[in-house]
Amino acid sequence: MESEPALPRYHPINVHPEIDCNQSDLLELRWTNDEVVADFVIPDDAQHALRVQFHNEVIIRILDEMPLSTEHEITTKEGLVANHFAYRVEGAMFEKSQSETWRSTHQPATHYRFVTGWACLDVLSAKEPDFQIVKRGS
Repeated sequence: MESEPALPRYHPINVHPEIDCNQSDLLELRWTNDEVVADFVIPDDAQHALRVQFHNEVIIRILDEMPLSTEHEITTKEGLVANHFAYRVEGAMFEKSQSETWRSTHQPATHYRFVTGWACLDVLSAKEPDFQIVKRGS
């Protein structure tokens, strides 16, 4: 008898200011040889954005809500917090589906998920992201 695959676990990341994910969106994504930078809307602050920055090799994907909601594993609610923006995720299909070579050479790789009302950014990275508030468009 086959056992059920383990469902992913979500670990909320506290971000300041707190962001209601339903009111946020991905403003910009920049990828260079040295870093990946994602700027997100801070609801009720038209002058500033929340910048999430990774300073190493990463694997990313951007999805809107529809494809994310159709992943068979998303039925779990373990660790999900209503309207929360940032998570560290364990055991998700996104991480499991990457090549064994990439996973072994980038250990320990961690899966981060940033959820907004319109898009979801998944990032696999061996280093933690930096968070900062920046002026929009900078």
